[in-house]
Amino acid sequence: MEIRIISASDITAAVKKLYMDMNYYIGDDIMHALEKAKDCESSPIGKNVLSQLIENNHIAAKEEVPICQDTGMSVLFIEYGERVAIDGGSFEQAVQDGVRQAYIDGYLRKSIVDDPVFERINTKDNTPAIIYTTIVPGDKIKILAGCKGFGSENMSAIKMLTPSAGLEGVKKFILDTVNYAGPNPCPPIVVGVGIGGTFEKAAMLAKKATLRPINTSNPDERYAALEKELLDEINKTGYGPAGLGGDNTALGVNIEYFPTHIAGMPVAVNICCHAARHKETEI
Repeated sequence: MEIRIISASDITAAVKKLYMDMNYYIGDDIMHALEKAKDCESSPIGKNVLSQLIENNHIAAKEEVPICQDTGMSVLFIEYGERVAIDGGSFEQAVQDGVRQAYIDGYLRKSIVDDPVFERINTKDNTPAIIYTTIVPGDKIKILAGCKGFGSENMSAIKMLTPSAGLEGVKKFILDTVNYAGPNPCPPIVVGVGIGGTFEKAAMLAKKATLRPINTSNPDERYAALEKELLDEINKTGYGPAGLGGDNTALGVNIEYFPTHIAGMPVAVNICCHAARHKETEI
């Protein structure tokens, strides 16, 4: 079985580009959703807010400046081919170097503190990034990267439901979480939902769900229907763009699921602001 050699410097360069691009250029899926939301928004204030968001995104791309001042915490989901070897350094260090270079050279705000409770000293380069790695067949590395601001991250929640809660219990928890968040996460929002697995797996699924393009649906038609139903219900809340009222509180609901224990039904809700910055590449 032939091993493919990938340079650590190539990984660093790819990660750096991902983070600079996602902070300057909003994803096509999000931009199209914002334009669609503006066209159907009945609230004049809501329509004006959406117009400003769209204009902001155009300016950010033209000037190559961040879409938002909160350039987030870096999270990467890696599919690492089992026939790949790294030359010139470790994979972990190569990824962290890419994030570091992007935030320093791209003049992106550094928001990470080294200790969460006591000293809370800024690391000054937005590292360490959080890296989830899955070993897969093949000789390539696929990187799905995101950076999440904490105005929306702080509105996220997880609950260990039991099977007796059923579908209605799942829906109630998701909608209650969004209602509690209200205007705080800078709507219109993207709602990532993780169902199943264990406590930590559900949360990881919810985070990964926020990075899925919102013009896609879960391949399981039952979960796809649930995504649509939840989106309709969330938009009935009336919080609207920027929480100032309107029809578009959310741009999308993305659900990911995983097998779980017979005695449990974990559900996690990861709320993301309208920017929903994500990019991916394959090396």
